[in-house]
Amino acid sequence: MTSDNKNISEIKADKETVIINTELSLFEALIPVVALISMLAYNIFFVEGQELLGAYTNQYILLISGLIAAIVGFFNKVGFSLMLKEVWENLRTVFIPIVILIMVGALSGTWLFSGIIPAMVYYGLKVLNPEVFLPASVVISIIISIATGSSWTTSATVGIALIGIGTALGVPTGMVAGAVISGAYFGDKMSPLSDTTNLAPAMAGTDLFTHIRYMTYTTIPTILITIVAFTIIGMNVNTNGNADINYLLHDIENLFHITPLLFIVPAVVVVLIVFKVKPFISLFIGVIAAAVFALIFQSDLLKSLPDSQLSTITQSIFIETSIETDNKILSELFNAKGMLGMLWTILLIISAMVFGGIMDGIGALERITEFLLKMAKSVFGLFSSTVASCMGLNILASDQYLAIVIPGKMYEKAYKDRNLAPENLSRTLEDSGTVTSALVPWNTCGAYQSSTLGVGVGEYFAYAIFNWLSPIMTLTFAAFRIKIRQLIKG
Repeated sequence: MTSDNKNISEIKADKETVIINTELSLFEALIPVVALISMLAYNIFFVEGQELLGAYTNQYILLISGLIAAIVGFFNKVGFSLMLKEVWENLRTVFIPIVILIMVGALSGTWLFSGIIPAMVYYGLKVLNPEVFLPASVVISIIISIATGSSWTTSATVGIALIGIGTALGVPTGMVAGAVISGAYFGDKMSPLSDTTNLAPAMAGTDLFTHIRYMTYTTIPTILITIVAFTIIGMNVNTNGNADINYLLHDIENLFHITPLLFIVPAVVVVLIVFKVKPFISLFIGVIAAAVFALIFQSDLLKSLPDSQLSTITQSIFIETSIETDNKILSELFNAKGMLGMLWTILLIISAMVFGGIMDGIGALERITEFLLKMAKSVFGLFSSTVASCMGLNILASDQYLAIVIPGKMYEKAYKDRNLAPENLSRTLEDSGTVTSALVPWNTCGAYQSSTLGVGVGEYFAYAIFNWLSPIMTLTFAAFRIKIRQLIKG
């Protein structure tokens, strides 16, 4: 413990630490929150996005809000060392995600020049059409995310390809991203390979497979509604892609050597992750294999470019690159971020972790959660408070793991006191903590999905139907006492 203030204590929960500061008032805890929301709202509604402080406005806002939180902490005798410790703990938790994000940038570049993404688009255009494309995207993403246990891997592989196919078909990218994210987070919730699926029952005090079985009651209806909604949307979407499909196929064939053999690389990456090879290693192998395939299958394209073949491939790994064509759709489609293109997202994640770490260090996160718990006078109130805490922490702490760990430990006793089985809590943590993380632009998950798919959170928010419908579904079940399991007294 790194503080002279006797009113501050720590609770260890899994790999996270929860700071309790009995001296901090709710009003003081909310000061940084109000500052953050006010600045973000002003930037969005009055300064047209990111003009207030340049391209990195959201990062500055998070850091300024963190500074305000630190000042509140100083007034409450919270030591700088404790705040710094919590910031460091937060940053440590996102080191691997940041490395993965860098590898995803490299992957997008090499998969473009190797012809993997163009091949996915090419064959996708031949098979899919606008009417079935959106529900098919949900189902494809479900399959991959269940197999891998990762929404991030799903977006980085089939997600990128589906965005490209959707663009070529004339389907708005926000719709496609929403379909991909909806399917991806279904698997992130339900797959036993998912870290959040293992974390939630551990925090609530139940076992993994009881947790998964109990989640099916709310998750299956939610995903079925999502698929039906996308089917209806797909039947009514206005597209301009049908007339251009043959022209696009012809142009893709002229640029790239298209062959089913190119799918070996993404298949290898998915298989490696299914067999629990670390994501960094799996993606690294995907980058190297794609670079080799580029030299084998796309030698004509590489020779036509001004730089040497090796230099072109190297640039696709490190620098944001694109392939210029006379076709506007393909020019927009055939560009890749590279590692450098991920810098904005990485800085956003770091800034969010600084803000969340200081908020945790001064005890503000726990204080706000405690207040919400006191308001829970009924069973429905308890579920509502859990949902509000998870969603609030996704906004304030910018991390889905904290949004599971903190409410999980804080509410565990409250559920037992109300004679509610722990799987009620674990299910609610997933229904509101795991899935809503992708709906917050500065949350690690929102930043990742937005950067990987190349679609802003504001563009896909309304279409991430599974994600925003899940907490509504869990509250509906609580309100009507559907599948609310009681503790068995022995």
